[in-house]
Amino acid sequence: MDVQTSNLKHVRKAAGLTQAQLAQRTGVSRQTIIATERGDYAPSVYLALRIARSLETTVEEIFSLQEES
Repeated sequence: MDVQTSNLKHVRKAAGLTQAQLAQRTGVSRQTIIATERGDYAPSVYLALRIARSLETTVEEIFSLQEES
């Protein structure tokens, strides 16, 4: 299974946050947020929870599992 992260950028922008602001709120680097938005990095459960809480949404709203082709 692959992690689909395409919703992160949309949800972050809807919340009015920059990548740097989200990174600061979640305690990671801006590069980690960039990589997560691109789908190059699958966050740990703890980071996914921190991201969701920072964006006042659920992990499921931001991240979903997809079957590998």
